[in-house]
Amino acid sequence: MAKLKILTYPDPILREQCAPVEHVDDDMRRLLDDMLETMYAAPGVGLAGPQVGVLRRILVMDPVSKKDEPGEPCQLINPEILAHGDLPRVFEEGCLSVPNMFAEVERPSSVRVRYIDRDGNQIERLFEGHAATVVQHEMDHLNGLLFIDHLSRLRRDLLIKKYRKGRRAEAL
Repeated sequence: MAKLKILTYPDPILREQCAPVEHVDDDMRRLLDDMLETMYAAPGVGLAGPQVGVLRRILVMDPVSKKDEPGEPCQLINPEILAHGDLPRVFEEGCLSVPNMFAEVERPSSVRVRYIDRDGNQIERLFEGHAATVVQHEMDHLNGLLFIDHLSRLRRDLLIKKYRKGRRAEAL
């Protein structure tokens, strides 16, 4: 496995729409494994194709990923949301592609997702709570969206200004 480079905002690739995966092969499985390794090393709980420069509808996630708990890694190919739960959930989100920026985002507290797994099987699964937030966040990446796009314009502009200022300070 190999650790991949994570692209950061404002890289234009992060705003691109991803194409579906045509078939699952050994190269795709190797990429998914590399993405998991990269996500864990970052450390993060999710990573989507565009974040590593791959404009394909793929994501990996492990919402239980904590140092003292066993993980539940998921690798989703061509995911699509079939249904949203009725209850909202507010959670402070961050993103490996927008480091050191966090904001509360409201999303449905559950989603039913259909996807293809690493073996080419079609799966339908209900994600709830934190897992629902993570899968929705990562699926946004597949459509060229970032978590900051869910914020009010004022809040987003303030966070981006702070982010850019921090990036300039890091460059010095």
